[in-house]
Amino acid sequence: MLSNEIEKAYELAREQYAKHGIDTDQVLEQLDKIKISVHCWQGDDVRGFLFQDQDLSGGISVTGSHPGAARTAGELRQDLEQAFSMIPGRHKVNLHAIYADTDEKPDLDEIMPHHYEPWVEWAKEQGLGLDFNPTCFSHEKSKEGFTLSHPDASIRQFWIDHCKASRRIGAYFGEQLGQTCVTNIWIPDGYKDTPVDRMAPRKRLMESLNEVFAEPIDPAFNVDAVESKLFGLGSEAYVVGSHEFYMGYAIKNQKLTCLDSGHFHPTETISGKLSSLALFTSGLLLHVSRPMRWDSDHVVVMDDELLEIARELVRHRLLDVTHIGLDFFDGSINRVAAWVIGTRSTIKALLRAMLEPVETLKQAELEGDYTTRLALTEEFKSYPFGAVWDYYCLKTGVPVRETWLEQAKDYEQNVLLPRWNSSLS
Repeated sequence: MLSNEIEKAYELAREQYAKHGIDTDQVLEQLDKIKISVHCWQGDDVRGFLFQDQDLSGGISVTGSHPGAARTAGELRQDLEQAFSMIPGRHKVNLHAIYADTDEKPDLDEIMPHHYEPWVEWAKEQGLGLDFNPTCFSHEKSKEGFTLSHPDASIRQFWIDHCKASRRIGAYFGEQLGQTCVTNIWIPDGYKDTPVDRMAPRKRLMESLNEVFAEPIDPAFNVDAVESKLFGLGSEAYVVGSHEFYMGYAIKNQKLTCLDSGHFHPTETISGKLSSLALFTSGLLLHVSRPMRWDSDHVVVMDDELLEIARELVRHRLLDVTHIGLDFFDGSINRVAAWVIGTRSTIKALLRAMLEPVETLKQAELEGDYTTRLALTEEFKSYPFGAVWDYYCLKTGVPVRETWLEQAKDYEQNVLLPRWNSSLS
């Protein structure tokens, strides 16, 4: 589309929204402040660089063999740069501990900030923030299916030390980049079949977390989150870190509760939980995914649940206290395109939510005028938010509509396929 056509369409859309008291210019200013934490592990199928020969474990599985997965940290950063060139706004990159960029080969309990220094320097150059995650899977000491709740005290201590080190690295990221790092703990601990003692592993996990979080860290640099799961491969009957466990722990200990879109029952959604948790916590962490059946981690698209998540964040003014991260991994399609599709979809959903007459709808609901509530909710589904989105992309210098796909395919031809061919030779 030509820029003058985009601007004309935007002017018409701005007039339509203004009739309902919605200032689209102001909305775009607000949208531009939102940072999405883009997960690095989509780019290389969760392999990382510390133990690349280690089989994936902890219920994690990536399907597909699309050519061009990143083999080094340099290649991964190159791919991320390409993705960000097609995504409006300034965002963050979410790292797992196994993505250390160093000639040393520390074990997970030995990682230090200097092992990630190339990431920090790159983030400074790109104007990005960094988030962090301990990697409590795909390791010799996680093979038995337990980490922070392991009955063996020595193995448990290994993972405690790893999580402690991860928090220090997160604090270093925050201090160096001037953007608070969120360090999120997820563990795969659980039983394949029904346990007799559900309490003891959770007691051990609680004690481990208490030790992990004992060291005070300035929340301006690092904040901590804990992430639940319903079940996983190898933990079908029982997961130690359940939603109830982590919700209770986070509220009691003033940590962020991480809600992952795919970590609940198939008919359960996280959008409905946000308004409840927000009343009792200082903040939230979201891992936005698309659970095709359950925790299948499909690429995020603008489906009904993503829109409901966005609406909850906007309607209840939770954007300032919610950290939004993505979590999916699909090796069956162009991995760079997967980042672009997922991140653009998330930003578009937030834009759509911001372009609704929230105060009018709330007032109608309060007065019992459910007819107006339903009618306006439906009519606004066809309002020209796409014209506002196109203008936002134009204004921020990224491709408008599907024109980004041409760039992604050029990158595939010129970078990803030659990389794949060189791996075969």
